[in-house]
Amino acid sequence: MKTLCLILLALFLYPGTVLPATSAPREIGGFRLGASIDEYDFISYRNFLKEVVVQDIDGFRKGVISYGTCARPGEIVKIKLKYLDTSESFFKELLKRYKKKFGRPDQYIGDSFGIVKAWQWEFTDKQGELIRLKLQHNLKNPDEAMGNTVKLEMPNRIREERKCFNRQCEARMRMGNCPMPTPEGKNWSNLIPR
Repeated sequence: MKTLCLILLALFLYPGTVLPATSAPREIGGFRLGASIDEYDFISYRNFLKEVVVQDIDGFRKGVISYGTCARPGEIVKIKLKYLDTSESFFKELLKRYKKKFGRPDQYIGDSFGIVKAWQWEFTDKQGELIRLKLQHNLKNPDEAMGNTVKLEMPNRIREERKCFNRQCEARMRMGNCPMPTPEGKNWSNLIPR
């Protein structure tokens, strides 16, 4: 009895104590761990871009290719690749070569502390399309892609996809197929893991 009381007291006094499995949260925002993604029909109504992960690219660890689903279905609008070499010295060499090929960057878009170093160039192609090129180095901020990353995107086409998606979603809302959050009140049960 004394041992049981000590165990119970320890459970209440130490915040890192593991709770019984029946108390483990499995759901938040309407998504449940272990559920099939196919259970969530509305997801397809919310994605104006789809992404594919690519691997085994010479000189890169992996990448994410984003393409349109509405205005120009299947058209690639963003490419993000992570270099194999994650070192800062490689980043500096890349930056030197980027500057030689594309000129000085248009702006520094990294943080002011130098934890994430990122430079951006903007171009207009022969068709008058805006193209953004970003080169980034990060080895400290876990919220950003670690290592050296290059991003190439068409921001106007991305906006075009979002606008097309929103128009389609508004039409679906009228038919009840694309529910949007209501501005009044909060559904607290949806905001707290359960």
